[in-house]
Amino acid sequence: MFERDRFTHKKAQKYLRSADILIREDDYESCISRVYYAMFYAVQAILLLNNMSFSSHKSVISSFGELFVKKGIFPKEMGRELNRAFEKRQIGDYAIDSVISEEDAKDMLIGGRVFVNTIIQYLKQKDFTIN
Repeated sequence: MFERDRFTHKKAQKYLRSADILIREDDYESCISRVYYAMFYAVQAILLLNNMSFSSHKSVISSFGELFVKKGIFPKEMGRELNRAFEKRQIGDYAIDSVISEEDAKDMLIGGRVFVNTIIQYLKQKDFTIN
């Protein structure tokens, strides 16, 4: 992996660890945010390894759907999960009232782990060096 790819991959894993801490502290909005960003950085790692880089979140999400989900590389559920995480993160970050439940946060954390681990396994199968 190039250094930037390795950094992006490690950041995804770090954010999942942060999400674990935040959920234990009953900070569900911040947990959702870290889960979303873990997923986002995992997708960015794949895009970077394919010499693609996008400036907006919507472009990263859209590119993942077009280039990896629609082509059958990853299941449709992963595209839906990434979009759901983006929407929940938007709500958690910008809603005035606390609207993210503990159940929502736990569900997103489980899904985020599966998402990131699936991408890591894909990278390993493609012989990219994961450190």
